Amino acid sequence: QVQLVESGGGLVQAGDSLRLSCAASGLSSYTMGWFRQAPGKEREFVATISYSGDTTYYADSVKGRFTISRDNAKNTVYLQMNSLKPEDTAVYYCAARRLGVVAAERFYDYWGQGTQVTVSS
Repeated sequence: QVQLVESGGGLVQAGDSLRLSCAASGLSSYTMGWFRQAPGKEREFVATISYSGDTTYYADSVKGRFTISRDNAKNTVYLQMNSLKPEDTAVYYCAARRLGVVAAERFYDYWGQGTQVTVSS
């Protein structure tokens, strides 16, 4: 069985930082991604990383502020979020894909339950 468990969300002030973690089990050699969904909005792509960690892609809205990384020895993917803005408020989801990096959520096979990030102004 495959499980993805996100953690690290919380309530912060604009300009603060958070690091989200995604602990994976029953999974190996997978591309990983982060998506988010704000109230009343569609879920959107945030970032993705290849298994080796050599290839990363970011949504324009977070580029330069967020960094995705992974530690395969710990089976964990991270999302470092700096300079947070109120518009970053959303439930953040970790996802896994069997093949190469891609932004569209329909190509991801496994999903975590999400972790709430709230950024006050």
